[in-house]
Amino acid sequence: MLRVATFNINGIRAAQRRGFEPWLAARRCDVVALQEVRCPISQLPAGVFGDYHLTYDPGTLAGRNGVAVLTRERPSAVRTWGADVLRRAPGERHLDLEPATPSILARGLREFGAEGRYVEVDLADQPLTVASLYLPKGGLPAHLQDPRRMREAPDGGLKYERKMRFLDAFARHLSRARRTAASAGREFLLMGDLNIAHSEQDLRNWRGNRQSEGFLPEEREWIGAQLSPRTLVDVVRAQHPHADGPYSWWSWMGQAFAKDTGWRIDYHFATPRLARRAITAGTDREASASERISDHAPVVVDYDL
Repeated sequence: MLRVATFNINGIRAAQRRGFEPWLAARRCDVVALQEVRCPISQLPAGVFGDYHLTYDPGTLAGRNGVAVLTRERPSAVRTWGADVLRRAPGERHLDLEPATPSILARGLREFGAEGRYVEVDLADQPLTVASLYLPKGGLPAHLQDPRRMREAPDGGLKYERKMRFLDAFARHLSRARRTAASAGREFLLMGDLNIAHSEQDLRNWRGNRQSEGFLPEEREWIGAQLSPRTLVDVVRAQHPHADGPYSWWSWMGQAFAKDTGWRIDYHFATPRLARRAITAGTDREASASERISDHAPVVVDYDL
């Protein structure tokens, strides 16, 4: 069995204070994809990743983004969008970045290449390529921006347009990455925070959010276009076809967590053969708000390999 998790930890230093290390030790995952590590390599807490090999692209935006993959064995290959990565064995504390194998950049990805949004590894002990993605949150298109209903000042749709550019470019990358893995005899698994709820089942208050970023029709259609029985499968939804959720993100504000007013925006998208191997899939939702490690919950899948 291969236990695999994806977890937006909303800052590794804060997550450590809230209990990330006990969760990691107790859950005994074989692979963990992390998003929003948000930490310079010199300030990564000692020992926080336990007995895992770390592959980390911190990006260049101070205090933002940063993606990583934790594995039991050192990956046989690492690919990024041109960024160098930190590769550490358990117990190592060196600060040396090393070149990854640069992916052939899909048209439109260059502007995002240094932001710490994507890292991809080939597992050494399984014929499997694993990718960790942190997709831009985005914003509203200009015609939906109303200052009376927004926490931030209107930006004329700039964040929305940037997210749309990312989606357009990443679709090309995703298709190529999946086909490249297949040509090498590997399954492919994309995990991460996509900042999009795909369907009405993936958002508790979907009726009131039909004009909200993360649930816009064009965003939802983009996810649908990446999924099919022959390309990639939403593993958790395949395991829970009729359930609401299981949600993976809840606002820190108000009673969102207590009332389970959540969004499912963290995913495992697997090639069909791998998806059929899933035994159990769900989120590690904490018992109470006071026990939360992050505003996201880990999404954990056991694959029968």
